[in-house]
Amino acid sequence: MLTIALPKGALLQESIARFQAIGLDFSAFLDKSNRQLQITTPNGKAQGLLVRAQDVPVYVEYGQAQLGIVGYDVLREKQADVAQLADLGFGHCRMSVAVKASSPYRSALDLPAHCRVASKFVKCARDYFNSIDLPVDIVPLYGSVELGPITGMSEAIVDLVSTGRTLQENNLMELEVLYESTARLIAHPISYRVNSDGLSDLIQQLRSPALVTI
Repeated sequence: MLTIALPKGALLQESIARFQAIGLDFSAFLDKSNRQLQITTPNGKAQGLLVRAQDVPVYVEYGQAQLGIVGYDVLREKQADVAQLADLGFGHCRMSVAVKASSPYRSALDLPAHCRVASKFVKCARDYFNSIDLPVDIVPLYGSVELGPITGMSEAIVDLVSTGRTLQENNLMELEVLYESTARLIAHPISYRVNSDGLSDLIQQLRSPALVTI
């Protein structure tokens, strides 16, 4: 049976809608009274795993799921060995460098060498600052990263920004956009190549322009 890894959080509802459109119903995951992390579709054609977004590429890479949906930001950070098949066009956000609005900095290059930058995206942050040849100390945080500059623990943060409202409400401002992120369809490389469980047909349906949000 085909197994699909679905991400908890902001991408879940649209991910489920995409699969519903091609006849695979995982809507039980949206029922707040449901505590199951693995369910089978009513038609018995597939099972879904409900996992943290950061774990989706791990389940796919290790073959516990043949397909998954996850944000490009997670793929950049995890560098998992998966096949990236399609940009699904939803879940728009951006990875940005941000600082206190009252700071004197107006670009990332204005930041002092060896300053602290807080981020849950440690690899992406390090890669970016290496690319502009600015040595910084990356501080891993996995909660409210915005508190880094607010408390003075860090000069800046690298984090996902959607509307920018959270930054504004905490008196922070964006300096740079590292990249844009959207939801991506990924597959286990071997399963994709050998077309196990009719994977190719399913992928073609998910890639259909009619399903892509513009």
